Amino acid sequence: MAQLYFRYGAMNSGKSIEILKVAHNYEEQNKSVLIFTSAVDDRDEVGYVSSRIGLRREAIPIYAHTDVFASVQANAAGISCILVDEVQFLGKEQIMQLARIVDELRIPVMGFGLKNDFQNELFEGSKYMLLYADKIEEMKTICWFCERKATMNLRVDAQGKPVYTGEQIQIGGNDAYYPVCRKCHANPKL
Repeated sequence: MAQLYFRYGAMNSGKSIEILKVAHNYEEQNKSVLIFTSAVDDRDEVGYVSSRIGLRREAIPIYAHTDVFASVQANAAGISCILVDEVQFLGKEQIMQLARIVDELRIPVMGFGLKNDFQNELFEGSKYMLLYADKIEEMKTICWFCERKATMNLRVDAQGKPVYTGEQIQIGGNDAYYPVCRKCHANPKL
């Protein structure tokens, strides 16, 4: 039975490497997957899923106007699974399209992304994945500053100082964000 999965975690929890691993496992069994990623994330070129350990793979970019359902429906023959990276950047309409892929095309969809932003607010895509996903799983990592589980993302400026205001979306990696626990988010040991 096809289901909509949401696998979320703080920065550095291994979301992108997990997508690449899942795709490899399907393809090793001669099963086809379609990999999508938000076009908002342009750290390693638009249309690529890239992990911090250096693995990368081409993906179908999702722009604000992209109809994900139509894209999958046009290529649905023989597809065993849909994988979506950076799902937090999608809009409500696109999350509903992912649900339609599961319900109408009977293809499982696995969305990977951040749950909350640097101000600890939900991203739109994450909010609707939390509401509509059949299965929700947290991918865990440890706090940058202590031994606790990281549940938040701390944004830092070029000098490494914490930033608590600004636009919700600012693309960056370890140069701009640290995975942190609640205590270190409020009082980082910089």
